[in-house]
Amino acid sequence: MTAELTVSDRVAALVGYTYRMPGYYEVGREKIREFADAVHDDHPAHHTERGAAELGYRTLIAPITFTSILGSIVQQQLFTEFVTVYDLSQVLHTDQRLVAHRPVRVGDQLHCESTLESFRQSHGQDVLVFRNEITDGDGGAVQTSWTTMIARSGGVIDEALAGVVADIMRRRPPRLC
Repeated sequence: MTAELTVSDRVAALVGYTYRMPGYYEVGREKIREFADAVHDDHPAHHTERGAAELGYRTLIAPITFTSILGSIVQQQLFTEFVTVYDLSQVLHTDQRLVAHRPVRVGDQLHCESTLESFRQSHGQDVLVFRNEITDGDGGAVQTSWTTMIARSGGVIDEALAGVVADIMRRRPPRLC
């Protein structure tokens, strides 16, 4: 007789699993400007070539959090295709750490691999840590980040909140090449 695996057992078994984003995200000049505007970052290096040149770059450089675009694409895929035991309305992004190896620049072709680095339970919640490696088209390191998420499995799900999250997740993500 074999015991049925719990949600926690199924997720814990995925520790070490790596997902590579298909294709790549090509960084555009106007996307950098739009992102900088959205996060209220008015540093000249994000808006003008002259501002970037003052820092030694030939083209615009992105705000350090620009790679969150890739993170959202990859994490959506992870939770809808692999770590499928959670209702996304019950998942909370709680922490983010990152190491920038170099700035993101116009023309970069960014690739992302995300690995479920650890899993634990605490106070009735599941705590998942993903390590995300962002590289350029030549395989050079651009940024490494760690994303911590707390998820709840089971229990009562607020249907209104679940509907809002589902609507957000249905919106068209940025196009990959």
